[in-house]
Formats: sequence, C-alpha cells, structure tokens
Amino acid sequence: MTFIGIYAIGLAAILGLMTLLWLVSLRLKNSSIVDIFWGVGFEVAAWLYFTLTPDGYLPRKLLIAGLATLWGLRLSIHILRRNWGKPEDFRYAKWRGEAGAKWWWQSYLRVFLLQGVLLWIISMPLLAAQFGAAPARITGLDVLGALVWLVGFYFEAAGDAQLARFRADPANRGKIMDRGVWRYTRHPNYFGDAAQWWGFYLIAAAAGGWWALYAPALMTFLLVRVSGVAMLEKTMMQRPAYREYALRTNAFVPWFPREK
Repeated sequence: MTFIGIYAIGLAAILGLMTLLWLVSLRLKNSSIVDIFWGVGFEVAAWLYFTLTPDGYLPRKLLIAGLATLWGLRLSIHILRRNWGKPEDFRYAKWRGEAGAKWWWQSYLRVFLLQGVLLWIISMPLLAAQFGAAPARITGLDVLGALVWLVGFYFEAAGDAQLARFRADPANRGKIMDRGVWRYTRHPNYFGDAAQWWGFYLIAAAAGGWWALYAPALMTFLLVRVSGVAMLEKTMMQRPAYREYALRTNAFVPWFPREK
C-alpha cells in the first residue's frame, strides 16, 4: 500500500470516529466531549498506521506508537477527570448560544470536522516514522526524539498534576500557581505538549520524514497563538497577581525566574 493510500485511510477513520462522536454529542447536548477524544484520536491514528505499514522498522514503529499512546492516554484521562460532571466548555456554550437551532449541524463543521482534519494533518509524523524500512536501526536522532518527548511529557504531566493539587486546596483560592514547573513557565502543559510533538518529529526525521516539519510547527502555533496560551492569557492578564507573575516568568519556554 502506498504512503498516500495509508494516509487517506487514516483520514477516513478519523472522520468516521469524529462523526460518531458528534452524534453522541447531540444526544448529550455537550460538544466538550471532543476535547476528551483529542488524545485518543492520535492513539487510533498511530496504531492504524502501525497496522498498515508492515515494511517499516519494527522497533521504531513500536517506539513512536508507544510514546503516542502514553501521551494520548494521559491527556484524555486528564481531560475526562477535569470535565466530569461539569457543564459544556464555555467556548462551545457560547457558540451554541450564538447559533441557536443551527448548532446541531454547525457543531459538526466548527468543532468535530475541524478538529478531525487538524488531528489528521498533525498525525503525519506518526505515519512518516513507521512507513520506511530504513534505517533498520535505532539512530541517535531516534534517541534524541525520545529524550525531547520525555522532557515534554514531564512538563505536561507534572504541570497538570501540580495545578490540580493547587486548585484542590481551599487555602489557594484566589492565588496564582507559581510553584513546581510553573515557576519556570506560565504554561508548562502547553510547552510539554509541543515538545512531545517535536520529539515525534525527530523520530520521523530519523526514518527520512524531514518534510513532516509542518506538523509540530502547526501544533506549536495552535498551542501558542490560537487555543492555548493566547486564549488563556487574555483572561489571566486581567488579574494583577498574574501580571506580576508574568513579569518574572517566561510564557512558554521554561527558564529560571527573573528577579523583580
């Protein structure tokens, strides 16, 4: 099977799953479930590509599919626990109110179809790493990719866990989280997410997929300029304590705090 053929099957599978998820969202009247599926969707893509690329170098295939599974599973479980029992995310609720009776079909286009296409585009390194049979060895670039992924996984997982514990303590109500990994970056979870995708890309590059550079670049752009840092900072910068925190702490890439 050709590379394009496998990639096309990936698109069909992802859009099929997104369509089913959309139907469930109509039943639940909650479009937020798409966020829970984001990580799972990449797991599905990784193992679908694994199955459809029998000529790829097996250790590299297992490496990237395994790392994608760890990333996607942890992220989906985290979002599920965070959203459980809560109303629809304010973004989707706002769109629902604006669209009125048209939201049932607009939600498919604006939420589920859009995220499905983005998921498919960004999944390219997961296929590029598994398609080629050469080099039939784990290279230094593979190892570097795994190390970059590990750094990213630590920042994302630790950031989410530390913030959850901080918010669970009533004594911290109204305070700004500036401990742990949050001492070095205002958005350790978004930085960690981006770093993991650069790790996936390096593993793909080891298999000759240098041209898949656009995938981690797009993911980073979305996290920094669209749905992540930029969106959250608009709200948080209204708080004086957060503005003071921002003066001493990098927004994205971790670094030591600046002196006041």
